[in-house]
Amino acid sequence: MDPQAVLTLGQQAMFTLLMVAAPVLGAVLVVGLVVSLFQALTQINEATLSFVPKLLAAVAVLVIVGPWMLTTLVEFIRRVLLALPSYAV
Repeated sequence: MDPQAVLTLGQQAMFTLLMVAAPVLGAVLVVGLVVSLFQALTQINEATLSFVPKLLAAVAVLVIVGPWMLTTLVEFIRRVLLALPSYAV
């Protein structure tokens, strides 16, 4: 396996990881900003007020986007496993 193939495979893996993690991270970021703004406006400093909505948002996004995420990861792993014989040369 030459260094170029390793770098290409690593780049594809990082891109797939970023693409799969983006919906959950984006939803948690937006909910966190909204909750922080709410806490700043009302001066309520409760730790669970920040944690619970983020957790619920992450679960909701995983329920909605989960099948796509799983399909994307399975397709990437399938491509890598099918390409292994060509890398062994």
